[in-house]
Amino acid sequence: MNDVQPLLSVRNLKKEFPIRKGVFARHVGAVKAVNDVSFDVARGETLGVVGESGCGKTTTGRTILRLIEPTSGEIRFEGRDVRSMGTAELRALRREMQIIFQDPVSSLNPRMTVGAIIREGLTIHRLAEGAAADARVRHLLQEVGLRPEYSTRYPHEFSGGQRQRIGIARALSVEPKFIVCDEPVSALDVSVQAQVVNLLKDLQDRLGLAYVFIAHDLSVVRHISDRVGVMYLGKIVEIGDEDQIYGRPTHPYTQALLSAVPMPDPTLRDVREQIVLIGDVPSPANPPSGCRFHTRCWMAQEICSVEEPLLVERPDGQSEHDSACHFAEPRVIVA
Repeated sequence: MNDVQPLLSVRNLKKEFPIRKGVFARHVGAVKAVNDVSFDVARGETLGVVGESGCGKTTTGRTILRLIEPTSGEIRFEGRDVRSMGTAELRALRREMQIIFQDPVSSLNPRMTVGAIIREGLTIHRLAEGAAADARVRHLLQEVGLRPEYSTRYPHEFSGGQRQRIGIARALSVEPKFIVCDEPVSALDVSVQAQVVNLLKDLQDRLGLAYVFIAHDLSVVRHISDRVGVMYLGKIVEIGDEDQIYGRPTHPYTQALLSAVPMPDPTLRDVREQIVLIGDVPSPANPPSGCRFHTRCWMAQEICSVEEPLLVERPDGQSEHDSACHFAEPRVIVA
């Protein structure tokens, strides 16, 4: 991937939300939701992003698309500077970069039919009209596993899994190259989750799509991702290939997350060492000095509270991948 230009390149991305108080809404601080995040996504690749609630996963995904304006940093899509784009350029870019939202209920307009929801993108970008647009809508419904005649129905007539398929069809309507999947299965039943994840993988194989797949369920992320980035309090603390992160994690936070994943085989539960983190996640408005994880880390030493570790390549026992820990060392977690 180093020799080929990535489809998406993010460098030093930051997003801060101001904190205001008083009658005059004085600026008294900022919530550092995303703080110095960098990664690449290759064509046809899935980068999974995991972490606890509130770690900045969703904000990162929406900031990449400029649904939320970044505070600073660089976002490049096929070499083009996304942050410098004007309204017309950004609208054209929407064809190539799409999003699938977490909530399949609130993300669909209840007053519009399914056909109108999917056709909207075709109309805005002038891709098809009339009978051609209707044919495209029917084809997209079939692509996501729904019947073409469903185009005349309304969102409330469908189950959660079916609504999410409609959301996927809407994202596909403009023929994108890259999709941010913002926890697309977290609101669904387990059996339906598997169906939607398999659909996304099938679409990726057939259409050559690239995904940033945001989730808190590490089992789902492992199933779909080529590489995985672990976020904690607005920062990526470890990133590498799927087998490196799940097989040889080096950051204590990643190790703690993996040790908490439910085990389907009860005979192995006594084999795995469970890592229980002490204390709550610090406030992103006032993060700890040094390593942000040091207040909950069992490996923390004095340097951890003073010097912030860099996200650099560190040995994992078989190869190297990026980890932000002064005392990074591989630890096998029984999956």
